[in-house]
Amino acid sequence: MSPDPTSQQLDEETPLLHSEGNAPAKKPQTPLPWRQFSMLLVLQIAEPMTSQVISPFAPQLIRDIGITHGDEALVSFYVGVLHSLFFATEALTIFHWSRLSDYIGRKPVLLIGLFGLSLSMFCFGLSKTFWSLVISRCLNGALNGNIGVMKSMAAEMTDPTNMARAWAFLPLAWSTGTTLGPLIGGGLARPADRFPTIFGGSEFLKTYPYFLPCAVPATVSALTWIVVFLYLKETTTPQINISQLLPWKKRKIVPSPVLETPSVSSSIRDKPVPIRALFVRPVLIATGSYAAVALVDIAFRTVQPVFYATPISLGGLGLDTPTIGTILAVQGIVNGVMQPLVFATLHDIMGAKNLWLFAVMCALPMIGAFPALNTLARFSGVVQSIWYLVGLQLLLTSFMNFAYGIAFMYIAAASPNPASMGATNGFAQVIVSVMRAVGPAAANSAFSISIERQYLGGNLVYCVMAGMVCMAIGVGVLLPRMMWSN
Repeated sequence: MSPDPTSQQLDEETPLLHSEGNAPAKKPQTPLPWRQFSMLLVLQIAEPMTSQVISPFAPQLIRDIGITHGDEALVSFYVGVLHSLFFATEALTIFHWSRLSDYIGRKPVLLIGLFGLSLSMFCFGLSKTFWSLVISRCLNGALNGNIGVMKSMAAEMTDPTNMARAWAFLPLAWSTGTTLGPLIGGGLARPADRFPTIFGGSEFLKTYPYFLPCAVPATVSALTWIVVFLYLKETTTPQINISQLLPWKKRKIVPSPVLETPSVSSSIRDKPVPIRALFVRPVLIATGSYAAVALVDIAFRTVQPVFYATPISLGGLGLDTPTIGTILAVQGIVNGVMQPLVFATLHDIMGAKNLWLFAVMCALPMIGAFPALNTLARFSGVVQSIWYLVGLQLLLTSFMNFAYGIAFMYIAAASPNPASMGATNGFAQVIVSVMRAVGPAAANSAFSISIERQYLGGNLVYCVMAGMVCMAIGVGVLLPRMMWSN
């Protein structure tokens, strides 16, 4: 995990390179620590479920609170703002949470993050004004330090022989969350209207029609907090005890139980490096690869439900909320199945860099499907061929998501030392959070302008998104064919 470029040579410790023709023989694969790794999978389900549950009903929620005053072109703008706020506030805090986890351990930070997820989703479900929605999303982002910490724990639980296998299973759990989230959001939004025999008598659910779909992932996060607290073991040795940060309570430091890790003789490797040590070429390139694909992905994911909900005459498909939720759920299922079945095999065949480039290039036809769908719907309506094209778009989305696993492996390999894994992932997550804050606002603003002013026949937004893909490909060219190694 040294960023020293002079160490980039083939040896038996060079990870993830056995697919190259001149690479040495494979080392025996280390079994994954399933008891602990399964805890990360549970945690991975809670995170995307919380973020994706609002996607199906967000356009209707914006209409209901009246912030657009009936202007349909502004719906996508405000939906983009809601998505961007989470990542903007996360960008301001994620590095500090990840850096803190290098000192007090990963587990305390994960528990704080889960508490924040649960609290913010309950607040979101009780919101009746746009500004209360803003506060809830900001609270969600500010208290959520889990994303970078989970990646650090996954890297600490694995080694070069089983890392690709681990990163194939993590998206399965993530996709489970992204599948359940839209199903819950699309199926339980406005329950008093959709299920009058069951919820019609509830004045509370009539007053807060989006509380129920928000309460489900909030409760899941609360239950996950209990699981993590009881069963998850620390994967790093804390530098200080958390009680030392409390001025009213001082205790003798007692090391937390940790998973077995190789002993390191150098004391330097046992200490987090200064922040300035992260600004080296391997870390910057690996972070850039992650940020580039995240920008393309979040732009697509925010435009996707808005496009489905927009009337055909304005450039969309005119689908209702339950149908949108079903499509997003199927997308999560397809992605979850493809990752464990195909990812590791394609990685072995193509190599890390080639697979990353292939995955990102799949985003071009994925984005091109949007104008094709609307054109077909204008001439024929929502017919069977529309659903075939939607299915192809979902398949291409799964291929594009292969780039995430590759980016995570590059980031783990670029970390200056094991003790700085949290800071490295936190730094990468800050940059990605900025991209994810910019992406929804840029894409949905372009979508609104495209509809309102009919630039490029209403297709300006897709040209903007294609430009994002081209920039991502340019970043991917800089990735080395060989992972950085000790």
